[in-house]
Amino acid sequence: MAGKMINTPGAGFIKFLGTSGARFVMIRQLRRSGGLWINCRGANILVDPGPGCLVHCAKSRPKLDPAALDAIILTHRHLDHCNDVNVMIEAMTEGGFKKRGVVFCPEDALTGDPVVLKYIRNFPERIEVLHAGRRYQAGNFLFETSCRHIHPVETYGLKFDINGKTVGLLSDTGYFPGLSDFYRVDVLIAAVVFPQPRPGIAHLSVEDLKLLLPVLKPGKTILTHFGMGMLKAKPQLVARELSRSFNLEVIPATDGLVVRL
Repeated sequence: MAGKMINTPGAGFIKFLGTSGARFVMIRQLRRSGGLWINCRGANILVDPGPGCLVHCAKSRPKLDPAALDAIILTHRHLDHCNDVNVMIEAMTEGGFKKRGVVFCPEDALTGDPVVLKYIRNFPERIEVLHAGRRYQAGNFLFETSCRHIHPVETYGLKFDINGKTVGLLSDTGYFPGLSDFYRVDVLIAAVVFPQPRPGIAHLSVEDLKLLLPVLKPGKTILTHFGMGMLKAKPQLVARELSRSFNLEVIPATDGLVVRL
């Protein structure tokens, strides 16, 4: 069931409710940590609702109404990606009084020390566990999961289509051979935390991205999920250098950025 109509920036868009990556940028809120709001074929999807997501939806202009959501997707269970998942489920279901929407998440978001609280799991229409290389659907929104990424917790990237353009969300991961196989897309959204690789920390760096871009050659690359090092390096300058080096369109995401497709 597609979400009710809301005042949005136009059909077929991605809005960056936050662009922070790594704990200190998130904790200090040097960049917001609200995740992504996707509008596609009349469906509204929220990806990785980190700290402040509900506030940023309310403050968005035009306002984004969580009661219009059709689904919430967690790429993984780390707090900068999932902190607001429970309040957003409550908002999506209007306090649990309207059983609607789907929650997609890795299995470890539900087991052991769960981030999706048990009391709230009956609020949405269903909860679906993500697995590698599968296809999923919420309303008219279809997406695929990548292979499991290299990260301390179970993590997947996403791929979907908006108005004929394929979009890949390259979530947190260490670089590994074969990472490019899934992300041959028109628009690549890449979580690039560091300028340089950090041994022992499973996040992508700009140097890792330099290995991927000449292979993938996306029509547009959007850098996001910035750590302190990236902020110091100035994402705008990093994107400009990548654009010149590879003759590709590379832009840095900013908080509140709307990308229309």
